Amino acid sequence: MRTFAQVLVNTAFANVTTSYLWFALTFWVYLETKSVLATGVIGGAYMLLVAIFSMFFGTLVDRFRKHAVMVWATAGTFVAFAITGVMFLTLPAVSLPIATSPLFWLFATVMLAGAVVEQLRNIALSTTVSLLVPGPRRANANGLVGTVQGLAFIVTSAFSGLSVGILGMGPTILIAVVFIGLSLVHLLFVRIPEPVLAKGEGGTHWVDIKGGWQAVRAAPGLVALVLFTTLNNLVGGVYMALMDPYGLEVFGGAETWGIALAVATCGFLVGGGLIAKFGLGRNPIRTMLVFAGVVGVLGAGFALREWWWLYGIGIFLFMVTMPVVEAAEQTVIQRVVPFRQQGRVFGFAMTFEAAAAPVTAFLIAPIAEFWVIPYMRGEAGQARWGWLLGEGEVRGIALVFLFAGIVAVLIALAAFLTKSYRMLSAQYAEVAAADEAAASDSDAVGPNAEGDADHRGVG
Repeated sequence: MRTFAQVLVNTAFANVTTSYLWFALTFWVYLETKSVLATGVIGGAYMLLVAIFSMFFGTLVDRFRKHAVMVWATAGTFVAFAITGVMFLTLPAVSLPIATSPLFWLFATVMLAGAVVEQLRNIALSTTVSLLVPGPRRANANGLVGTVQGLAFIVTSAFSGLSVGILGMGPTILIAVVFIGLSLVHLLFVRIPEPVLAKGEGGTHWVDIKGGWQAVRAAPGLVALVLFTTLNNLVGGVYMALMDPYGLEVFGGAETWGIALAVATCGFLVGGGLIAKFGLGRNPIRTMLVFAGVVGVLGAGFALREWWWLYGIGIFLFMVTMPVVEAAEQTVIQRVVPFRQQGRVFGFAMTFEAAAAPVTAFLIAPIAEFWVIPYMRGEAGQARWGWLLGEGEVRGIALVFLFAGIVAVLIALAAFLTKSYRMLSAQYAEVAAADEAAASDSDAVGPNAEGDADHRGVG
């Protein structure tokens, strides 16, 4: 657990730095261009790159030691961010963002690549939970991971807005380069005890799609779980594309919205802390579906009126519930998938889940900018929806949020009725009971990661 704590703290530091620059890019682009389309394309491009590389990342995690993978990922992020710093200083079209400039989009793509490489660390961290944490405590450990992610959002949402508003984009990039470098230095001194990888254990291909698919299919109902989270992320793409533009308008600027988002994102800490304390119950899949429905209700309601306090409270509660969905999926995979295949399964799941959000973001950003927002600013939109959404400049975004939330609730309710939900719940209960029995039998000697490596997970 001490090693897990060191890895978790280092990951938190790296995630904070990466999210800090990622948020800053989004704020900076919107404030300079006032284009919902530009921010939507950037957000969608990020998730698309995650989807493209996730299977490759998952195969790397299974083929190599987790510490080495984390070092490579951090070094890659450091190099990419350093390149963006040089580009910002030397390319005039980057210093003043022009949405139609190829140089600007090259700059944004390199920065996004640095953020995407960080996802390799997150896949490695998920498998490290299986490696270092006994089975009955993995839900709690995943709650701590959620808390770390929430901390990253809190720190970066506040400091990114302030950094862009006060210092500008150039110094913001420099800060990110320095701090990701410090994270890399610290990681070099962390040691992760890990079983020796047998030759070929991680698969024979650099991108082992077949191995990931077979591992997912081996657990009854796991395909349906990936499908559900993929559909849920389709809805999430709406919020990814429009949440920041809405907040920037309602709160009146990057500094105010950054601070407000930091306060609201404390909900991530609350949600992750509750999971770390109490776990996810005996059936994390049921817990996940319930909270996925709650997320939909909150998403439909936090913009019903153009009130900053309603949006702030709604985002807070939204953030409280989100770690539950993420931690539940990770806990199920860590329990029902053998440790030697978990990297590919996490990569396989991330490929489809991440691909869903950019599809929605790419579609919803132009639809919102060119049709829904103008429609809601006109007399026809006000006459039809004013009774529900009130008046204001961004009622079009509120209308999109409303329908996205309704769809999320319907997806969660439909999932409860499937055979796959019952099958996966039964398998999880069986493996959890076996893990608890094994843990009670080995209390005197403690967990043996290498000896349990062929069990469903480690520990």
